[in-house]
Order: sequence, then structure tokens, then C-alpha cells
Amino acid sequence: MKKHLVATAALGLLATNAMAVELREIEVRTGTDGLSPVSVSIDNRSGREVVCVGELAHWYSAELARAPAGATARIALWFDPETGTTSALNAHKENMPVESLWCGIAGRAYETRSQVALARDVDAPVTALALTCSLAEDRLVCE
Repeated sequence: MKKHLVATAALGLLATNAMAVELREIEVRTGTDGLSPVSVSIDNRSGREVVCVGELAHWYSAELARAPAGATARIALWFDPETGTTSALNAHKENMPVESLWCGIAGRAYETRSQVALARDVDAPVTALALTCSLAEDRLVCE
């Protein structure tokens, strides 16, 4: 009987906490008005296929580009000169802030990744970033 009461009390507590969640609308910026384009090119000299990924939140990432060996991938990003935020656009033209950008060897992209530095300085916005990626000791190096 005690076990049943504890379980019932626990379920009641969970239900109470669940009802306390506040849902509210958030404004999602769409389009590119007021944003500056940032063209990123990744020249793949690694001899392997490369994939580039944008970390959009601490729990979500998206593939932004892929380049076969010897090819160049292009990534269109957008910079907000008021906030220093760099964003990618999804299919609905919604701004998805990019927390970080990295490229790695396809199939092992995370473990072979090379971080791509994104400029955040509102006083010195970057309009283009050209990188060459090569293989060094089983890791990708993009400079």
C-alpha cells in the first residue's frame, strides 16, 4: 500500500509541475532585411568528402554544406551588425543563429572536425571567408 501511495504522490507532483509550464509565442526573425551577407567557401583539399555543420543551439545542429574531394562548398550566412549574430536561413527564410561552425570528414565529421571561426565584431563585419581544408593526422584542418 505504501508503494502505491508514493507512486500516486509522485505522479501528482509530476502532473502539477507539468501544468506549471508556461507556453508563449516567440518572434522568429525572417528574411535578410538589415543583415549583411557572409559568403563562406570551403576548398576541400583533404582527398575525402567533407561535411560542414552549424551548431544552431546546444542541442541542435544542421548540415550546411558538403564537398566531395577536390570540390569547393559554399555556405551563405547572414550577419546582424546590431547584435553580432551570424545566422543561416532555413527553407522558410527563418533566421537560425549559428553558435559555431565546423567541418569534418563525412562519416566521422564530429571526431575529425576543424572549427571555423566566425567573426562577431559589429565594428568590423566580415563579408567573405575563404578556407582551404586539408587532412593532418586523420583530422581536418581548415585555414
